[in-house]
Amino acid sequence: MSTELIHPATLAPAKGFAHAMYGRGTPVLLAGQIGCGPDGKVQAPGDLVQQFGRTLDNLLEALQAAGGKPTDMAQMRIFVTDVPAYRAHSKELGAVWRERFGRHYPAMTLAGVTELFDPEALLEIDGLAFVELSPDG
Repeated sequence: MSTELIHPATLAPAKGFAHAMYGRGTPVLLAGQIGCGPDGKVQAPGDLVQQFGRTLDNLLEALQAAGGKPTDMAQMRIFVTDVPAYRAHSKELGAVWRERFGRHYPAMTLAGVTELFDPEALLEIDGLAFVELSPDG
């Protein structure tokens, strides 16, 4: 594994995120992704849970193209247009998360924003991963 969790005993227990992580390998910066298909159109307009899943899939596809895997993810920032809706769907969002990441929880930030570039996008996620590349690149 190219990332290691850090949970200081002096901080509240981390639930669904890590307080800190460090990584070994090549840093991979992942641009913000939304829940769009290959055509660039947002899928499942108005459905936060489905958009969350598609957004994670897009982020993981970019990471895989860089040679990484879900456990290489060290940090993620989640920008949502409706924080109360995110809280209300936390169990469903958690299930979607575990389908893709298992119990790997990087250092994460959740921020409420007034809008995103695509008006149908309910959330956007970017990330930082550390990928151990093979000697031949």
